[in-house]
Amino acid sequence: MAPTTATATRQPVRDWLMQDQAHRVKTHPGPHVEPPADHRRPWWKVMCLTGVDYFSTLGYQPGIAALAAGVISPVATLVLVALTLLGALPVYRRVARESPRGEGSIAMLERLLPFWRGKVFVLVLLGFAATDFMITMTLSAADATAHLVENPLLPEGLGDHRVLITLVLLALLGAVFLKGLGEAVGVAVALVGVYLALNLVVVLVGLWHVATTAGVVTDWSEALTTQHGNPLMVIAIALVVFPRLALGLSGFETGVAVMPLVKGRPGDTEEDPAGRIAGTKKLLTTAALIMSAFLLTSSLITTLLIPQAAFAPGGEANGRALAYLAHEYLGSAFGTVYDVSTIAILWFAGASAMAGLLNLVPRYLPRYGMAPEWARAVRPMVLVLTLVAFVITWLFDADVDAQGGAYATGVLVLITSASVAVTLSARAAGQRRAFLGFGLVAAVFVYTTVANVVERPDGLKIGLLFIAAIVAVSFVSRSRRSLELRTTDVTFDPTAEVFVRDCAHRRIRLIANEPDERDAAEYRAKLDQIRRDHDIPDEEVVFVEVTVRDPSDFETSLDVRGHILCDRYRVLTVTGSSVPNALAALLLQVRDRSGTVPHIYFEWTEGNPLAQILRFLLLGSGEVAPVTREVLREAEPDRARRPHVHVG
Repeated sequence: MAPTTATATRQPVRDWLMQDQAHRVKTHPGPHVEPPADHRRPWWKVMCLTGVDYFSTLGYQPGIAALAAGVISPVATLVLVALTLLGALPVYRRVARESPRGEGSIAMLERLLPFWRGKVFVLVLLGFAATDFMITMTLSAADATAHLVENPLLPEGLGDHRVLITLVLLALLGAVFLKGLGEAVGVAVALVGVYLALNLVVVLVGLWHVATTAGVVTDWSEALTTQHGNPLMVIAIALVVFPRLALGLSGFETGVAVMPLVKGRPGDTEEDPAGRIAGTKKLLTTAALIMSAFLLTSSLITTLLIPQAAFAPGGEANGRALAYLAHEYLGSAFGTVYDVSTIAILWFAGASAMAGLLNLVPRYLPRYGMAPEWARAVRPMVLVLTLVAFVITWLFDADVDAQGGAYATGVLVLITSASVAVTLSARAAGQRRAFLGFGLVAAVFVYTTVANVVERPDGLKIGLLFIAAIVAVSFVSRSRRSLELRTTDVTFDPTAEVFVRDCAHRRIRLIANEPDERDAAEYRAKLDQIRRDHDIPDEEVVFVEVTVRDPSDFETSLDVRGHILCDRYRVLTVTGSSVPNALAALLLQVRDRSGTVPHIYFEWTEGNPLAQILRFLLLGSGEVAPVTREVLREAEPDRARRPHVHVG
């Protein structure tokens, strides 16, 4: 028996890769989608989900800080903590209030910057967000490798295979997402709880040794004054070098992104989720306080108790300062437990970053028409992201220190954009004090970002590469998808419904009109010309006028309203992002509502064809008639059911 067509055209690999594409077109799972009520959790549990990214930086932050700032590290860390609590935290508490569905600061800026400016700006921020998340994956995996190969209970030769081990960890991470990541909150709570408890033990033991070991504090104080002069000079230098420690600011954007998972109060509504906002503010504040305490204490004990040479590349404390202290003061058994916990949370931090990217891309790019169809499915995206992580790991040789600048750049650009967004928001709301305060915070973050980029330009280079790739793919995809219907739904007001119902018993004739004065002379002249060009009998016709609301939008809803103008002319007005796509969607809706295939009549548009194509792609207009016909051809393959397009 010959195989059926379905069997013959079946492609198992492709079907497996694209399995969830259809589902994700309208209900993509992620922090921007409202989860079911039984999936929401108390704020402190959701804090642990963000904490696998935020708190896991303790695995490498103290070592990077000591290597970057030397003996000034504790003072520079104090500046960083002040910026965290007085700058980043107030900024993101406001972001949480203004984007309670997890849209974040990128969406705030999108609303403040309309049309193509906003879209291009979002694409740029997405490039830096991709830098942040991708380097989170690669840096976390590299640091997990560092904890693994430096463990004294494992063979020494593992250190020669750092890149291979890191690639294996990244491959395992990709494999988890190819299979499907289940409930993450419970795993995150366990990992964060154990990890913070172990870090607390290491910090307390370290502080005990600092307090009881003679000469430790005095030696450090003498080194400060000897190397850098008086206390004022130390503070000045700390203000200059603290941008190198910006890794400790990661986690705020993720904290806002997971807002939909936070359980609110019984009285919460979609318009006013006050309980969810309050819970998220507690999440952000508690996480910032916990992290600030650990940053200060870990910076102090690692700087005072570990020889500076151990932080250098290849040193025993490089990328694993707290693990070094755990082995040194609590023994190999405890140190190994600490290593296992650190490897687990660093690996899961990569999972958090992967999930962030899988949520970030479908949130914006499909809505802009700037993503290929396969980007709506998880598995192809996982393969692409894993491959990119492999390349970054190979380029940086799985070096934690080398990736620190790129990671800091991604983090700082996102926080800077958030501070700018809330500053503009405060200004728009007429809140002068808030505007000045947030403006000052934005200025500090701009300085911090610029200083980090100047000193370590790798992050900017990687960010620009991601931006270039995203922009290129986005505009190619937008061009290729421009002939889709691009409508989410079509609604008719009662008058428009009457127009369709009255025409259903005969041939439905619609005349496309570009409105000008909208007076009797305009409609009479248009009708006379169409009847003359197309030999239309003297019967009822309906004019259709499309107003382009925002041509940079891709998928929009159509609002169809009926009007009787000049006491005799029936007119349907439509708002959309593109004239031909809106007309095509309207025609198909009229066909389905009336049961009759409609006819629409156009005039040829004057002008250069290339210029008309550019007008269509950028402004949503251009040569409307042939594009409308092509959109209809793509949407309705059956010629007998396809609305008729006439041009004269």
